[in-house]
Amino acid sequence: MGVRRWWGGVMVGLVLVSHSAGLAAEAVALAKGIAGAGVPVAAAGGTEDGGLGTSVDLVEAAVRGVDQGDGVVLIPDLGSSVLTARLLEEDGRIVVADVPFVEGAIAAAVAAGADAPLADVLASAEESRTFRKL
Repeated sequence: MGVRRWWGGVMVGLVLVSHSAGLAAEAVALAKGIAGAGVPVAAAGGTEDGGLGTSVDLVEAAVRGVDQGDGVVLIPDLGSSVLTARLLEEDGRIVVADVPFVEGAIAAAVAAGADAPLADVLASAEESRTFRKL
């Protein structure tokens, strides 16, 4: 199990999987800024050598870093990051959200911060597909 909060609960973790380390890190900062610094959100962007791309090793390390025992939602940006994230899916434990990267990350982080279970965090992220700006 992971770190327990003072009231005994654990949170669903989130991993933002991007081709760019900078984009992933900034999206994490935004999500934590809105949902709260205590929400377990990690960036898994770019390759081990700092290039553009995705790395299953970086995603696995990020999953280990945010997994507190209630599951992990992976939010990929596009293309091969989706394929990389899908390699790590584990039914009922690690799920991939097919959502807009920023909006989905924020919706999922807010739900996780409210102690929602894995299915509800995923559902909140998926609702972001219908958010309208105008």
